[in-house]
Amino acid sequence: MSPQNFIARQPILDRDQNLVAYELLFRGGNTETAGVINDMHATAHVITSVFGEMGVQAVIGKNLGFVNVSGEMLLADMIELLPAKQIVLEILETVVIDQQIIERCSALKKLGFTIALDDFVMMRDEYHALLPLIDVVKVDVMLLDQPGLINAAQKLRKYPAKLLAEKVDSQEQFNLCMQLGFHYFQGYFFAKPTVLSSKRADPSQLALLKLLGLVLDDAATTELETAFKQDPKLTYNLLRLVNSVACGVNKNINSMSQAIMVLGRRQLQRWLQLLMFALEQRPSSSPSPLMQLAATRGKLMETLSHLNDNKNSGHQDQAFMIGIFSLLEALLGLPTKDIVEQLRLSDELRAALLERTGTLGLLLTLCEELEKGDFNAVEKILGEFPAITGNDITEAQLAAAQWVDSLDEAAT
Repeated sequence: MSPQNFIARQPILDRDQNLVAYELLFRGGNTETAGVINDMHATAHVITSVFGEMGVQAVIGKNLGFVNVSGEMLLADMIELLPAKQIVLEILETVVIDQQIIERCSALKKLGFTIALDDFVMMRDEYHALLPLIDVVKVDVMLLDQPGLINAAQKLRKYPAKLLAEKVDSQEQFNLCMQLGFHYFQGYFFAKPTVLSSKRADPSQLALLKLLGLVLDDAATTELETAFKQDPKLTYNLLRLVNSVACGVNKNINSMSQAIMVLGRRQLQRWLQLLMFALEQRPSSSPSPLMQLAATRGKLMETLSHLNDNKNSGHQDQAFMIGIFSLLEALLGLPTKDIVEQLRLSDELRAALLERTGTLGLLLTLCEELEKGDFNAVEKILGEFPAITGNDITEAQLAAAQWVDSLDEAAT
């Protein structure tokens, strides 16, 4: 299969673990890796098509978007076509910092652009002239041991730039960077479970898990109503979601029996899955990044399942569910195997979640590799799905992002 255009979004969080930005990773049609520097023209084509044809709101919503730029792209006039108030220009570590680059950064800042420096590991002589112009420095946590990370943070403190820890993949790394005064964090530490034996799931989340089991078993409506009545908070939250514009229901719903009748079992199952993440305890009213990731993954899997086989609507529902369930371990602090047992899933769904096998397991792996920005792995998996193209994936990602944005707006 020849290389295709791809896009990936990686979340960037603040100190309260609220989503504030996405790093946008692109690969143009003639490149072999994710970096913009490999083929500026191909990547420029992807960027302009994404922002021009699809619109910046569809890609990043109200958040900032970090875009990698090579020296050639930084100096190109086309960069000025990007929306300055929402785009952060991220200078790759391979860019040679000379006087021309310094002057260009100064000019772009006057145009309203935010400038970031990517993959900082150690201080280089040429950085001394650049850093006063930099708004955000991204420090690569994976390439530094603890003393090295402390040293890097100390050296950067005398500059005005805010510090962003990238590739943060554990709670321990996040805690250390918090102590060192980092402002932003990039990585999937928020989507990984803490020590499972010490974490207790929220009672409402466990109630939802039981309700999901009833729905999957096609229990009677009276059984579902009884389960809801045992948790008034759960009833309130579900009715609030059901009455939101995202649901497409034109009249207010005031009882669970009415909600179940109007929504139908398919929609009820979907909202129960999402509500589990919506109930996550947050330090603020901002949507949980874990919920956003789960909802995006579920919607993307549903769309890809439709592209792979548009005649099997049941499989599409299962794909959505697997996308959501793949992050329940992080949410509940329970092993996925235990969650699967409580829900009494079929062998096919069990294999998808526990072993990443079968069609659904492959689609789940595809989504996970997209989130990482590993486009070579994505292409390899796409070989198993001849009906799905790279452009299909990009359109599906953007549609999923818009859908999740509508959920966020309805919940606020």
